[in-house]
Amino acid sequence: MAEDQTPTVGPGAAETLRDEPFTAKITDRSVKFEGRVWDVVSETFDYNGEQITREFVDHTGAVAVLAMDEDERVLLIRQYRHPIRSRDWEIPAGLLDEDGESALSAAQRELAEEADLAAARWNVLVEYQNSPGGSNEVVRVYLARGLTATEAFERTAEEADIEVRWVSLDDALDGVLDRRLQNPSTVSGVLAAAALRARGWQGLAGGDEPWPRHPKLGGGAW
Repeated sequence: MAEDQTPTVGPGAAETLRDEPFTAKITDRSVKFEGRVWDVVSETFDYNGEQITREFVDHTGAVAVLAMDEDERVLLIRQYRHPIRSRDWEIPAGLLDEDGESALSAAQRELAEEADLAAARWNVLVEYQNSPGGSNEVVRVYLARGLTATEAFERTAEEADIEVRWVSLDDALDGVLDRRLQNPSTVSGVLAAAALRARGWQGLAGGDEPWPRHPKLGGGAW
């Protein structure tokens, strides 16, 4: 290829990249394990004329909050996570496990419960599917600014000894790129915030933006 030629990546390379919604016909479904928060289900579905069975975690979904102050410092909390045997640094986060609660309200609740903070400005920062091959969990990460202190929340269990630290966005980014910080909401939120800051924060969605990709809140419509 000549040096002045621009390579392409197949047909439609110039088109906007977007995940494609598709629901295969489910022919059988059963609950293999009923948990306190989420279940493990087995589904058999027809795909390209073949009957395929897959087991996966049927998840409530979750929200996370990258709280940023006027000096562009972000709030991280360290708490124990038993499955990975680690006290990892995270941004505040929690499950969508309250009946009738919106994603934004859940994010506001989690910020208060885990960091004793409220925020005047809320934006959607990024969304991701945590493990598409083994779970239907989706996570929405919010950017929260205009922060004020709230009444201290009484925390229990793994949250009882939460450690709070304010770090610059650049230091958090270094931690992600150096692989010292590996919590997925933290990694996604910090990378997205750094990229959007470089763009002058253009492209942020409002905090009350609909969430059509959430399998329960969004009704499965994309």
